[in-house]
Amino acid sequence: MKIYTKTGDAGETGLFGGGRVHKDDPRVQAYGEVDETNAAIGFAASLEPPAFESALLQSIQRDLFAVGAELATPDPAKHAKVLSRGGDRVGASNVASLESAIDRHEATLAPLKNFILPGGTPKAAAFHLARTVCRRAERAVVRLAHDATINASIIHYLNRLSDLLFVLARAANAQSGRPDIAW
Repeated sequence: MKIYTKTGDAGETGLFGGGRVHKDDPRVQAYGEVDETNAAIGFAASLEPPAFESALLQSIQRDLFAVGAELATPDPAKHAKVLSRGGDRVGASNVASLESAIDRHEATLAPLKNFILPGGTPKAAAFHLARTVCRRAERAVVRLAHDATINASIIHYLNRLSDLLFVLARAANAQSGRPDIAW
């Protein structure tokens, strides 16, 4: 099978569970932003040190695939079938896992008294970039939720994920001895 299908050449794409929409449809925008978040996290994970939270980051990437699949499936009755391909629906337990990781890292970091400039080590800078991409994905999902029924846990998950990515940026800098730079 070839990677190109030519079915999108007219500016439309197919959704899981059937149907075609324009590529600028809010649903496509939402799952596209989630996909970009996933790629940004993959990039951050690849940087030195590669073992830093690698299991957590892979788990998050799997969650984001499930989120993307759910967002790409407008018919809620078909979510279980689509997700059976490799993931579970994101829910409260996934959000709680992110909160646990945030709490674990925050316990080792100096309390923030100022805003900080994004940057530091390449890994920390990549986490900061992933955080901003994640916030954009969150906004796209909220926009989609105005007109479509979506799993509310997706918004909770993306909100908490952006918080975690911020904390991971700080933790990556702290682990390498780079202090936060106050604004």
